[in-house]
Amino acid sequence: MEDIRQILVVSRMTRYCAKAVHYGASLARKYGAGLTVVHVIHDPFGLEGWNLPMPNVDKDYRNLLKKSRQQLDDIIANENKSGMHIDVLIREGDPTSEILVLIKEKKIDLVIMLAHEEGRLEHFLFGRSNEELLRKMPCSILLVKKEPGPAT
Repeated sequence: MEDIRQILVVSRMTRYCAKAVHYGASLARKYGAGLTVVHVIHDPFGLEGWNLPMPNVDKDYRNLLKKSRQQLDDIIANENKSGMHIDVLIREGDPTSEILVLIKEKKIDLVIMLAHEEGRLEHFLFGRSNEELLRKMPCSILLVKKEPGPAT
């Protein structure tokens, strides 16, 4: 594991990613690696170019960006108590494309993300990015199992 110099944690649903961030921080400390956490916001509606009277969609989307950033900041603050520097990025676009570009930009050696079943709603909101990322991944990947919670 000496060749792990840069770790990327992928956050999809920020409220569930604390375990993946913790794994990333633990491994970064152990191996003296840099750590980046990215949350990619994907607009499933692709409203650009549509002539639809939906004034609240843009406002809701901006609120989602703000809320995601705050949730991510709270999770990072928990891990930052040890003094470790963690780069936090929020990007907009196709999750697979954005993550693959970031892997090349930051020369990532290990990607950490939650392993989970993607339901119909997640497919709509995020696409099939876990499956696609696994096929296109140019580096090692660690999938963190999240125990299912109670049905709501």
